[in-house]
Amino acid sequence: MFLALFGAVESGFIYAIMAIGVYLTFRILDFPDLTVDGSFVTGGAVTAISIINGVPPMLATLFGALAGFLAGCVTGILHTKGKINALLSGILMMIALYSINLRIMGKPNLSLSRESTLKKQFVEIWEKTGIDGVINNLFTSMGIDRLPATWGILFIMIIFMIMMKLTIDYFLKTEIGLGLRATGNNKVMSRSFSANTDTLIIIGLGISNGLVALSGSLITQYGGFTDVGMGIGMIIIGLASVIIGEALFGAKTVAKATLAVILGAVIYRIVVALALRVGFLETGDMKLITAILVILALVTPKFVQVQKEKKRRLAKRAALKVGNAKNVEA
Repeated sequence: MFLALFGAVESGFIYAIMAIGVYLTFRILDFPDLTVDGSFVTGGAVTAISIINGVPPMLATLFGALAGFLAGCVTGILHTKGKINALLSGILMMIALYSINLRIMGKPNLSLSRESTLKKQFVEIWEKTGIDGVINNLFTSMGIDRLPATWGILFIMIIFMIMMKLTIDYFLKTEIGLGLRATGNNKVMSRSFSANTDTLIIIGLGISNGLVALSGSLITQYGGFTDVGMGIGMIIIGLASVIIGEALFGAKTVAKATLAVILGAVIYRIVVALALRVGFLETGDMKLITAILVILALVTPKFVQVQKEKKRRLAKRAALKVGNAKNVEA
């Protein structure tokens, strides 16, 4: 049980990178970008084939993120310059990326079990420092199960996510970031202030899919393989993370929203891990679980709001009756 939850938190922080990318398009740009399902695999595919061909893992990871950035830019160009509907342009790019990813990989899946990856390098460095043994001995003396050898990755991912969150928060307060937010809020108004909304949309989609591809690259190295079908449903997982985070923690400011998205991604992975431990559910039910979580996250806040509104109306009516009764007595 402990190991399952640990793995869920570990992978949750990696998927949080993808969730932030989805947040940028759906919440900041107000753009329904379905490129995500394709660019997630593109990041993993480019990274995997690069590592297999001798490229250092860190550089291969950057190549994967860059490939996703370019895919997002193409989606933006299709929409802004080709005048194709936003939803359709994402679908077209997603379909095109399926074939492109197959071309990159050369076959439906690639294994990195014998290759040097960021995960293996981090684990080796962590073990050589001796910190791993000290912490595990401390937990053992307290009667707690020994932590997995990969727990150092969780520590590194937390540090990385803090840095990324601060970077995204800062970026969204810059001139370009404010332009992206203004474009998503009101494109006509942004144009009236001489903002080049087409360029901003292309940049926004590029950054978003770059983050998605980075997540796919890290997931590939974390799991030790990449598959052409592993991106199916990624957009729903990203939306689930965004919606769950906003429902639980709110999103009144950009800083609070990005934190909510990160925590939402981790909570989503924990809920899925716990749900899959239920006897009648199987691994193949993960997409169904995701859909149910999204439905609950969307419906629950509205239901609570309706109940609060009913209570407010009843309280108002009760106050009016008391006031009328006092007037009659007078």
